[in-house]
Amino acid sequence: MTAGRENEDNGREINLEEVAKLIDALEQDLKEVQSGSRDIQLLRDEVETLKNVLNSPVRRHHWVRDGLHGVREAFEKAMDKAIAEGVKGSQYIAEIGRILGM
Repeated sequence: MTAGRENEDNGREINLEEVAKLIDALEQDLKEVQSGSRDIQLLRDEVETLKNVLNSPVRRHHWVRDGLHGVREAFEKAMDKAIAEGVKGSQYIAEIGRILGM
């Protein structure tokens, strides 16, 4: 499966099905994290925002791309805490990078 192709936004088209699977898995893992830290809450908020974008009747690939970048940045900030709590942060960061063509 290819990560994307060029679209009218002059960027790589995002595979929305892959993003939805990633967000579902991440959301399930985050349910297991007991931490109430600000970084983990930011990550949860970014995941929820991206989930709402994916569930919107009007989906723009650049909105999804921006959401993925937000999740990735939140993960990078929370990585130490997330790994300590059992979330496989580097796996998600790598998958987001793959989807974004990085």
